[in-house]
Amino acid sequence: MPSVGEVAVAMTVRFECERLIAAPVARVFDAALSIDAHLASMARSGESAIGGITTGLIGLGQQVTWRARHFGIHWTMTSRIVELEPPHRFVDEQVDGPFAWFRHEHRFTAEGDGTLMTDALSFAAPLGVVGAAAEVVFLRRYLRRLIERRNDHLRTLNEGGDPGR
Repeated sequence: MPSVGEVAVAMTVRFECERLIAAPVARVFDAALSIDAHLASMARSGESAIGGITTGLIGLGQQVTWRARHFGIHWTMTSRIVELEPPHRFVDEQVDGPFAWFRHEHRFTAEGDGTLMTDALSFAAPLGVVGAAAEVVFLRRYLRRLIERRNDHLRTLNEGGDPGR
């Protein structure tokens, strides 16, 4: 976490979500990198990809700008793939957007004939103490639900034979 300005007083929120998917690691990994699969999983919030890589699979060093409606407000967030280790791990980080900082690590581990997909998120809301209060009151729970909804969608795509591309 950066240590300047209001980010220094922001509380860091960390959580993990795990989902077992009955599909090979490489297929699940590609589906998680798919802009199209992500958009389908976030249809409820009207999410769209408006800049950078807007369709297909995103790769190392590439970025995408998302636009979505959350809490009745339209938000934009640009994220970049900063680490990529196919088919086991990748990391995206916010380049520009509503958080003081945001990091999402995606891990994929073979488990029997399937894949254990683990999402590790860490973030800090902006606005110092006010943002820290929002993190505690609702933001962590809200983001966890979004990730779980995305993961349910990825499981359905992968177990149904469609990698979501």
